[in-house]
Amino acid sequence: MTVFIIVFLTALASLFDGVFGNGKLARYFGIFGLLVALYGCYLPEETFFDQYNHMFQFGPNAALFSKISIVITILIFLIAGFAFSNHRSHQSELYSLMLFSLAGGIILFGFQNLVTLFLGIEILSIPLYILAGANKTDLRSTEASMKYLLLGAFATGFLLFGIAMIYGSVGSFDLYKIQHYGTEQTGNLMFRLGAFMMLVALAFKVSLAPFHMWSPDVYQGSPSLISVFMMTVVKIAAFVGFFRLMTIAFGGIVPIWLPVVGVLIIITLLLANAMGLAQSNAKRMLAYSSVSHAGYIALIFFGVNNSSIYNLAFYLFAYSLATVGVFMSLIWVEKLKRETSYMAFKGLAKKEPLLAVAATVSLISMSGIPLTAGFIGKFGIFAQAIVTNPMIVLIAILGSAISIAYYLRLIIASFFYKESSFNTIEKPSFTYNAVSIVIIITIISLGVYPDLFKCIFHL
Repeated sequence: MTVFIIVFLTALASLFDGVFGNGKLARYFGIFGLLVALYGCYLPEETFFDQYNHMFQFGPNAALFSKISIVITILIFLIAGFAFSNHRSHQSELYSLMLFSLAGGIILFGFQNLVTLFLGIEILSIPLYILAGANKTDLRSTEASMKYLLLGAFATGFLLFGIAMIYGSVGSFDLYKIQHYGTEQTGNLMFRLGAFMMLVALAFKVSLAPFHMWSPDVYQGSPSLISVFMMTVVKIAAFVGFFRLMTIAFGGIVPIWLPVVGVLIIITLLLANAMGLAQSNAKRMLAYSSVSHAGYIALIFFGVNNSSIYNLAFYLFAYSLATVGVFMSLIWVEKLKRETSYMAFKGLAKKEPLLAVAATVSLISMSGIPLTAGFIGKFGIFAQAIVTNPMIVLIAILGSAISIAYYLRLIIASFFYKESSFNTIEKPSFTYNAVSIVIIITIISLGVYPDLFKCIFHL
């Protein structure tokens, strides 16, 4: 709860910097507040908040995912100075809205009650509806905002209807009471329908097909920095909330809902990777890549064991690092060329070799090639899932192989065109280059020495 309060107050500070100042300090307020919140994650929780444990509990797992989300948000804020250079009139609002969304994610890491779950999802989502449309001069950004708002409201309806049916069956919102009821009353039809409706709502939030229809348009139309925030921090929060809901509240009816998740995973992996091959725009390709990774992450529901939380955390951290690494190059190219087609990356390695290397290492990690963090992340989840469902893991491996093809197109465009199409003397800032180096070193280090993850987050 302390970390949540720190992030919330930081969001307010960033917001009021735009009210009483010109908003130029909002990013620095945000980074400072996030560092304080990160420090708070390593401290014992205040006993004062024990009275709220029936609604929200900031335990070790919540602390772990809060650390991961805060670290990724700090990296995003560090590169935001260049990415938001065209939004100086309302920068403070953009930073504060991202922080408010992060606060909603922290709630999802430790909710103990369906009411808290609903509040966390809405606090996470509502700022994103605004952020998606932050680029007011781009019609695609406006379209992204409207589409996300309408489909988000549709998913919220499913969530509330499901919560109502669960409460009508159980008479309680508490996760463990719901779990006990599900174990004792597995044949209750209304209880099952409520569980399926909540599953649909959360599948929308994590963009599992066929509930992914909003993702490509929203990710492509949103400002690129907002897209990377949604693909990383928001996905982390949504997946952890999804995992907690299904394994705790509906842990008593796993054989009923698990086959449905399996079907969604198969559809997601086949559809997203096939669509990724068909794209000519790098940003839209990365949007479908994000959808495909939702399928890989969802394998965590199969063969759940004591290592599942660690496997989930490692994969989400590795995927988020790689996504930030790729988007650093994309943001740079988009800012200079006003487009994100593959051909826009021609000669990037000649102009900015560090950014090109960071993107390449990140894409190799996303595809799951050995000696990268992405390989270790996929290996952990695949090894867990293969025990109970080897067929679905084979499909996931096939999907990973297909993904190499469309990742290579971006790498080839960056490195294997001799002519450079970047006619500018502008150079990345020291911060931009520093973040690139940190991402490259971390991805490779985690691939070579996976236990470094435990050292970083004190596990």
